[in-house]
Amino acid sequence: MGIIKVENIRIYAYHGCLIEEGKIGSDYVVDVVVEANLEKSAKSDELVDTVDYVHLNKIVKEEMAIRAKLLEHVAKRIIDKIFLELPMVERADISVSKINPPIGGNVEKVTIVLNRERK
Repeated sequence: MGIIKVENIRIYAYHGCLIEEGKIGSDYVVDVVVEANLEKSAKSDELVDTVDYVHLNKIVKEEMAIRAKLLEHVAKRIIDKIFLELPMVERADISVSKINPPIGGNVEKVTIVLNRERK
């Protein structure tokens, strides 16, 4: 097994329960960590034998562009799509952080983390 990380994906999106969040948007940071068998790609040096991190980034960007009230919902969509489109992935950990959330205090970010294993 091996691990592929795509970290600190910065995206401007429109998630949140408040109407204003859907209008003005906010900055987000997403981290993706996937586990897969990387032995074949380590030997072959071929992209088709691994999990393409460009594909992971594309999935994050597509799902972050679809408005949701909850970060948990966005993270679940990201994980679902990773498992649908990338059959080599055995486990995925997704962190979605909202930067400067409107929660009435001096808070740098709020983060949710979801993970799933292929069954």
